Amino acid sequence: MRRAAPLPTGGNRSLGFLLIYAIANAGGVIGFLPLLTLLLPMKIEAVVGDGRITLITATVIAGSTAAGLSNILFGWLSDRSVARGGGRRRWVAGGVVATSLSYAYIAVAPTPTAIILATIAFQAALNATLNPLYAIMADEIPDAQNGLTGGLLALANPISSAVLAVVVSMSTLSEGSRLAIVVVAFTTCIAPLLITRSQPLPIVDSPRAAVVGARRDLAFAWAARLLVQISGVILQLYLLYYFESIEASQPTGALPPNIGHLLTLSFAIALPVAVAIGRLSDRIDRRKPFLFGAAAVAALGLLGMAFAGDWTSGAISFAIYSVGAGVFLPLHNAFSIQLLPDPRHRGRDLGLLNLTNTLPSLLGPLLTWALATPSDFRLLMLVLVVLTFCGGLAILAVRGRR
Repeated sequence: MRRAAPLPTGGNRSLGFLLIYAIANAGGVIGFLPLLTLLLPMKIEAVVGDGRITLITATVIAGSTAAGLSNILFGWLSDRSVARGGGRRRWVAGGVVATSLSYAYIAVAPTPTAIILATIAFQAALNATLNPLYAIMADEIPDAQNGLTGGLLALANPISSAVLAVVVSMSTLSEGSRLAIVVVAFTTCIAPLLITRSQPLPIVDSPRAAVVGARRDLAFAWAARLLVQISGVILQLYLLYYFESIEASQPTGALPPNIGHLLTLSFAIALPVAVAIGRLSDRIDRRKPFLFGAAAVAALGLLGMAFAGDWTSGAISFAIYSVGAGVFLPLHNAFSIQLLPDPRHRGRDLGLLNLTNTLPSLLGPLLTWALATPSDFRLLMLVLVVLTFCGGLAILAVRGRR
């Protein structure tokens, strides 16, 4: 196999760059978390009322299909751009513009069909931003800093949930104003990364046997994230409806602000844990035990949610889940980047890995539709306990990395 000429490299990146990258990643999460967690469910509930679970299921399935295809497409396109010396930042910038326009479409969508079409446009535009953004980590941040970077990526959840808490707690805001605030936060977080200079790592070919082993390991890591992400997607989409099913004493209008504050607090608790574990995993060069432990903690939180009978017990259980998932997902990002088999196709391979985010968006609503009702989520939560714990077990099957 012909060896590619190495690209220039700056070695380890500064802490300042790592923070800029982590904040840009937070911007990417702001792009979807407030919308999909509360703003879109609230809009759907206002449009169709009791038909909300059916419409949100159809909306998410259509949007997730668009997300999966567009993520792979824009990963491939950004790979070609890198090969020609153009880099990925231009793709991120274009995606930011397109995503902002898609929010305007969502704001004016008046019917179920329009909501579905707006969500498809939104998912395609957002993934034009996210795939090149994630690939920059693989291109420019060395393995020795991946654990710390993965921990810093946990900044995304508390920052995005804080934005969510702000927009839902201000009852005087119109729907359009809430969406506009999200767009401003989204673009503000990503903009600093776009003006940084690219410092790609050298490209070094691996022996064929190592490539085959990396693909096998990546398949197990893919399966692990898929299983864990199913619960994450379901809670992201149906958390409002879950709390409505167990908490009859709170007025419906009080739940969105309370959920926003719960998300902010839960993700803030997870942040220092994720950073500490990420840094420790760099120092001892071991990530699998931490990933398994995090999945087990997340499963424990889901078990508590299955048997919660009021707001307090449900909120505490969700916080436990959030700590486990808040460690697993960013650390898994760092782990899976180390498993990518071909540095020339990082964007494409990350697009395939991103199917662990979009396939749960297809499977999760179907599971919810089959196993839950507006008044009972227990059976669904018990199934999620099993799937999440199995995701932790799957990561132990990876052989090439510890």
